[in-house]
Amino acid sequence: MQGIHTIMVAIGFSSYSEGTFRYAAELARKFDADLLVASVVNSRDVEAVRSVASMGYEVDGEHYVESIRNERNALLEGYVSKTSFPAERMKVRLPVGNPLDELLKTIVREDVQMVVMGVKERSDLEHILVGSVAEKIFRRSPVTVVSYRDEESAERLRKRIHISDDE
Repeated sequence: MQGIHTIMVAIGFSSYSEGTFRYAAELARKFDADLLVASVVNSRDVEAVRSVASMGYEVDGEHYVESIRNERNALLEGYVSKTSFPAERMKVRLPVGNPLDELLKTIVREDVQMVVMGVKERSDLEHILVGSVAEKIFRRSPVTVVSYRDEESAERLRKRIHISDDE
């Protein structure tokens, strides 16, 4: 079995992201691995902002990207402050692009051995129409992918599993 020296946590800064980060940080600590935080600024959103700007509104695609990155860095600082994970063992990547493509490229470029992801980032309607990034990463990742569940989600899923008395 290959050693695990870099664990990537892919987060979209939803309500599930802090728990996903904490779980990945704990895994990294147990494996004595570095932690790579990856969050993609979706180029589709950047293009939408640029489209609005072309109609004469006072918005700017580059300012949008900068503000998203600043917001995500501030949230991440909050996550890190609640853990004891050493900052010198952590890197952050906030590329702009297609989330699936950028996460897969990051796995390869950064020589990641394991990915930790939450499974709930999009609305159910979006998931039905296009599938989730997490689902696509599970199918296409060249490395092990660990699916994080918060306790509330885990309990909800446990209740959906029916076990008969004779099992």
